[in-house]
Amino acid sequence: MKEYWGSLASILGVLAFCQSLLQVLIPPELRFATLKLFNRIFNMFTSYCYFDITEIDGVNTNELYNAVQLYLSSCVSISGSRLSLTRALNSSAITFGLTNNDTLFDTFNGVTVLWEHIVTQRQAQTFSWRPLPDEKRGFTLRIKKKDKSLILDSYLDYIMEKANDMRRKNQDRLLYTNSRGGSLDSRGHPWESVPFKHPSTFETLAMDPVKKAEIMEDLKDFASGQSFYQKTGRAWKRGYLLYGPPGTGKSSMIAAMANHLGYDIYDLELTEVHNNSELRKLLMKTSSKSIIVIEDIDCSINLSNRKKGSPNNSSSIGRSYCDPEMRSGTGVSSGDEGGNSITLSGLLNFTDGLWSCCGSERIFVFTTNHIDKLDPALLRSGRMDMHVFMSYCSFPALKILLKNYLGSAESDLDEGVLKGLEEVVDKAEMTPADVSELLIKNRRSKDKAVLELLEALKSKAEMKLKSGGCVGEKNLNDVEEEEQEKRALESPKEGCDFEDSVKKEEEDEEKKIK
Repeated sequence: MKEYWGSLASILGVLAFCQSLLQVLIPPELRFATLKLFNRIFNMFTSYCYFDITEIDGVNTNELYNAVQLYLSSCVSISGSRLSLTRALNSSAITFGLTNNDTLFDTFNGVTVLWEHIVTQRQAQTFSWRPLPDEKRGFTLRIKKKDKSLILDSYLDYIMEKANDMRRKNQDRLLYTNSRGGSLDSRGHPWESVPFKHPSTFETLAMDPVKKAEIMEDLKDFASGQSFYQKTGRAWKRGYLLYGPPGTGKSSMIAAMANHLGYDIYDLELTEVHNNSELRKLLMKTSSKSIIVIEDIDCSINLSNRKKGSPNNSSSIGRSYCDPEMRSGTGVSSGDEGGNSITLSGLLNFTDGLWSCCGSERIFVFTTNHIDKLDPALLRSGRMDMHVFMSYCSFPALKILLKNYLGSAESDLDEGVLKGLEEVVDKAEMTPADVSELLIKNRRSKDKAVLELLEALKSKAEMKLKSGGCVGEKNLNDVEEEEQEKRALESPKEGCDFEDSVKKEEEDEEKKIK
């Protein structure tokens, strides 16, 4: 036995000596040229070609590697026998992946390809600003030479698209807010986010089904219209204006749009933004496939119609509701810390200028209770492309609410009661929010809920008829005053006294009457 191990050691020593001798006698350039020649000869007789996709390209992460890893997870979950499991941040789904040095076959347009996940130990690192992982990871794609053009032209683009769709579906949607104005946090982000869990969908949204279908079709055309926007030379974005009385479902519509498309929501609070520069920074930090929302745009900053206001309104429209200078009509920025000096030009550039195209597949949504108070420059196509009127509760919307809250279909209701609801619902002009509250209160007794709703609609319709339509306008004004008071209390109070302004307005009205 000792003689055997001794002979083996002698042989290994001779081989090592020969290898060292060859390295000395044959220069590195000649060895490299010889190896390259052998590879060329081998490639001439093989029908396959190989592509390496490494995890890290230099010091940057290779997006194609992440896309391939996510794409192959859908194939591995079906055919793989040994899998690796991962769960991304802000994701509610577990994804599958190839284990180390495992292989998988995939088919695209009738062409079969082979993927291999190669993991090797990385050699000792030199000094680097960004430490690299201990393991070197990558995918090797083996295809036939005759299929090379098909794979490079279509297959890799297909993988990127599928990976983006899977990432958007698996990742929980987020709701962002600019609570710090335009200032950045320690990571360089001006937005704070929370998971978006709003359950509203177009199926549960109480509005006219025809109008609902029109909006859904428009959203579908937008989401799948990348080639159309590129061909026509337009930025891939679209603007919606939701207007109507309070309580008609404008916020629920936004949530339904986000859930329908799978987009994140950026809730932009203009009163927290100090100037146009901060507004641009916020826009630059938004992601693609997102909805940028500015709610109650007629209340957040002064965007009144220049034709109806004083000439000073056109000079600076970015003051908050409680700004004493803006209320007096001066329109001059005080320059104090926390002051707001957003201009109409800055907001227009935000929605339709050069800065609006620093991303793709984004939707701008504005809401207002008074469309006539907005400047016409904001309302034109290209900024607010589609105007959606959120009306009072109609009979088709009422049937949706009855199904949502009581589980009652049209066939489950008494014909007389159903006919009565149909006759009075348009005359009563009750908002979907008010109808929903009546149904929630009596949801344990369906019959009681429907009868009480019918009585409430009749009562409101009669009051409206007797007063000649003034009751609805009075209630609407009360709601708007409450919302303005609430917004004033939430806004910065420096130099602002809401009660004094209300008293002053009442005194001015009394003087006009006298």
